[in-house]
Amino acid sequence: MIRGIRPLLRGSTYSGMLFAYCGALASLPLLPFALLPTLARPSAPYGVQAVLVLLAWAALIGSVGLARTTRRALIAFARHMLRVPLPDPAAVPSGADRWRTPLWLLLHVALGWTGALTSGVLILMGIALPGDWLGAEAGLSLFGRSLRSDGGWQSWVVALGCLLLAAVVCAVVTSVLRWLAPRLLGPSSAERLALMAEREQRLAERNRLAHELHDSIGHTLTATTIQAAVAGEVLSADPGAARAALRSIEESARAALEDLDYVLGVLREEKAETAPTRTLADLPELLDRLRHAGAVLEVELSGELAQVQGTLSRAAYRILQEGLTNALRHGTGGPVAVRVAALPDRLELGVVNGAGAGTRTGAGVFRTSGHGLPGLAERVRLLHGEIEVGPDGPRHWRLAVRLPVRVSA
Repeated sequence: MIRGIRPLLRGSTYSGMLFAYCGALASLPLLPFALLPTLARPSAPYGVQAVLVLLAWAALIGSVGLARTTRRALIAFARHMLRVPLPDPAAVPSGADRWRTPLWLLLHVALGWTGALTSGVLILMGIALPGDWLGAEAGLSLFGRSLRSDGGWQSWVVALGCLLLAAVVCAVVTSVLRWLAPRLLGPSSAERLALMAEREQRLAERNRLAHELHDSIGHTLTATTIQAAVAGEVLSADPGAARAALRSIEESARAALEDLDYVLGVLREEKAETAPTRTLADLPELLDRLRHAGAVLEVELSGELAQVQGTLSRAAYRILQEGLTNALRHGTGGPVAVRVAALPDRLELGVVNGAGAGTRTGAGVFRTSGHGLPGLAERVRLLHGEIEVGPDGPRHWRLAVRLPVRVSA
């Protein structure tokens, strides 16, 4: 009993009925155009004219629903008034899906007029029946039948019942509209696939940005920490070397800030100016910054690196950056061997450094922490490449990556 009465006491029930009334009222401007067919056949029977008017009216209402802007407006309106969670349409509906919005409009208008007329009559009866409280009899004529009140208690009971039925009509119309909205205004199968594709693309982009930010900021913090320590040690003995280390810190920080500004702009859904791109062409600058940090590098470059372009070149730069960052962070401080070979069918990358205390535990068992190596493995996997990470003899740590050149950039 209480569960049945509860919908009648909710404000959302009557906001939903107001939504139905709005649909009925919105169809009125189309009614004069629907009367035009009757002007062409004024001698037709009244029943035929009524049918023609209703058919023309329904066609005009349905045609309004073919516009995509109408669907967007209806979804926003239903979301607010009916309290139904409806996502924005992701694609232009085609085929049978195009008729879902016109069908919604027709049902919306039909329910609006039915609910408005029915609840209006019931409310009018609820007001008119107990007419004796005004000192006069009241009567109501409906469909050829007259219902008169003598002002007794029975009239009050019937009037209360009419008002209660009016509230029930509101609840029923609102419930039907809420049931129809997800089925006609909600995403179709094609739209759900488009929404899932959009969501997957956004997640992939955010994942890529997270990798880029991790690589850039992690490398910058590692390099600047070492450079600052070097600058502090040689500040008195060799001011020139200290100034060079400070300049390298400035350049590294500026590059990291560019990456950070771009990532934050994308995450805030702002229009970023240009995406900072680091490719193999920027590798000499990266190596110079590491040398300023005091790293001893043994670099071996072979092949036509300038022919490596696009995604492959950007990924190769980030892989080498992460590998060198790990070498600085966990290595023993000895020479770091860097190898880049551009072969006709593949690109080979390698970083070998001494294994420090942070990468060696027990009897020759190496470990790593953080998200660097998993990020590298995922980046290589997306490019259909191969990665090998692990000890290279008792005192060295080796990162080797092979990327197929056939992957489109």
